[in-house]
Amino acid sequence: MNKLRVGVAGAGHLGKAHISNYKEIELTEIVGAFDVDKEKRKDISLEYQIRSFDTLESMLKEVDAVSIVVPTSQHYEVAEEALNNNKHIFIEKPITAKLSEAEKLIELSEKRGLKIQVGHIERFNPAFLSLNQFKIQPRFIESHRLALFNPRGMDVSVVLDFMIHDIDLILSMISSPIKRIDASGVIVVSDSVDIANARIQFEDGAVANITGSRISQKNMRRMRIFQKNNYVTIDFLSRKTEIYSIFDEDEEFSTDNAVLVDELEFKGKKKKIYLQKPYISNDNALKIELESFAGAILYNKNVKVGPYDGKKALETALNIIDKIKQ
Repeated sequence: MNKLRVGVAGAGHLGKAHISNYKEIELTEIVGAFDVDKEKRKDISLEYQIRSFDTLESMLKEVDAVSIVVPTSQHYEVAEEALNNNKHIFIEKPITAKLSEAEKLIELSEKRGLKIQVGHIERFNPAFLSLNQFKIQPRFIESHRLALFNPRGMDVSVVLDFMIHDIDLILSMISSPIKRIDASGVIVVSDSVDIANARIQFEDGAVANITGSRISQKNMRRMRIFQKNNYVTIDFLSRKTEIYSIFDEDEEFSTDNAVLVDELEFKGKKKKIYLQKPYISNDNALKIELESFAGAILYNKNVKVGPYDGKKALETALNIIDKIKQ
């Protein structure tokens, strides 16, 4: 089988994660990596036994595709060069720093017939993937993504750094156009917003309330989804998903893993509440994500999180940032 020859642009913490996962994926051959930092190039060459390239241009000559794992401010510059060299790209979230840059990358990729996948990794979290077998039609979503302080990623607002994960998940579940956004946020330790909350109202009446913080006392990545007769809770860190369903007493409801947890009476009718805990694998979300990217190229399929998804999430995040400034 022909393997996809890949290179990694950016040899920081996340860049190293890309390298180690590519080494484990049968569909890919990791050719090498590039970083502007000479010491980082030397370190990755020794640690992973791969080539380190002095320039991005020299690496692009040797690969079919490239993972772009550089600071957000450099996404567009690196992605444009890769596309102009006819290389498929995986670009970490957010797709770019500016909406106009995302639009230019989309135009360039379509012109050259190249694939762009955006690294919204929570789409590949096994806890979220476990919902594929269920009909999800949210009416209200509440998400909390909190993290201990870490100097990495401080070049962008917490909205683009953390909250954008949940923005993308929400937009993947609610197809209705956004009607209104209200948001607030504060700067605490960096030069940009460190804590933010946004309320998004959709044309179909659905509502999402999103909180993101990078100066919390604990790590938390949780989402609660409310819909007709269902309540879903997802813990992205512990990889735990629970689905509560309510039915009339005489309604038929049968599934292998459903447990009757409560019975109650409402408006003269007896109701039954069932709990389902779908199977969740221990698979590495980044590995699943990169494997999906490689497969899309090798088998000429659509990527699962494309540039339009990335652009939509970025546009929403930038609108939230604007609301905070106002």
